[in-house]
Amino acid sequence: MAVLLPAIAPVALIILVGFIAGRTLGLDRRTLSRLSLYVLLPALIASSLYGITLTAERALLIVVGFFVVSALLYGLVYGLCRLIKAHPLQQKTLLATTLFANTGNLGLPFITFALGQTGLERAIVYLISSSILLTTVGPTLLKGQGLATGLRTTLRLPVFWAMLAGLALQALTITLPLRLDEGLDLLGGAAIPVALITLGMQLAKTQFYLDRPVLVAAGLRLVLGPAIALIIGGAIGLQGQDLQVLVLQGAMPTAVNTFIWVTEFGGDADLVARAIVLSTLLSFITLPSILWALLTFT
Repeated sequence: MAVLLPAIAPVALIILVGFIAGRTLGLDRRTLSRLSLYVLLPALIASSLYGITLTAERALLIVVGFFVVSALLYGLVYGLCRLIKAHPLQQKTLLATTLFANTGNLGLPFITFALGQTGLERAIVYLISSSILLTTVGPTLLKGQGLATGLRTTLRLPVFWAMLAGLALQALTITLPLRLDEGLDLLGGAAIPVALITLGMQLAKTQFYLDRPVLVAAGLRLVLGPAIALIIGGAIGLQGQDLQVLVLQGAMPTAVNTFIWVTEFGGDADLVARAIVLSTLLSFITLPSILWALLTFT
């Protein structure tokens, strides 16, 4: 409990502040989302990769683990939907809510508070992989557009170029002049609290009710995701924080951005919004439990 509360309490506090702000201040959530996506998150990724201490081999194993887990999740959820003869609209919605986890808004701060800076480095490697999957597979899955469309979307995102810049600076051992690295750190440091406030505002605006589809969506994301990650992580030889981060990121609730993608490209937006709310609320029970198990047994 002494380990879990410091990881959960700060995250919960900032989300609560965002929830209250969303209910009382009439703030524009879209502006904050775009600020996070196009300014703060790229700065966090660039600054983190610039000073990364994780070896390329271990980072590659995390990336491989993520894509293998995602492929298995896709196959299992697709097979389940065929078995229960789900409507095509519901099928692609369940695939989206299961595949696209909140590895940024919630994953980065939770893992930072739980595992520290070394955990954050690994979480960012996972986040980059997840962002590539979302922007390349998302349009293809939801609208049936080709991978070329997804790749063009990826190349338009500053996150991708921030990743390349951070890796290039680190690989070439370039020292930024005029303490620009400190400015980049300050800018990136705002990414986590702004992302959590945005998540709280999203929760404040979402109408919610329970039915079987939303329970299935939340269960697939919160239970199946980390279970598959644990199995695959062990199979490919991940240990310690590498395995812990793969499982914790795999245990995150449905990504808030999934709602944006479904609204833009097709899917059941109502089910996605409710899956985001339910999986996020339940994650405050499941995430501490998974973290405790990982810290105890790995």
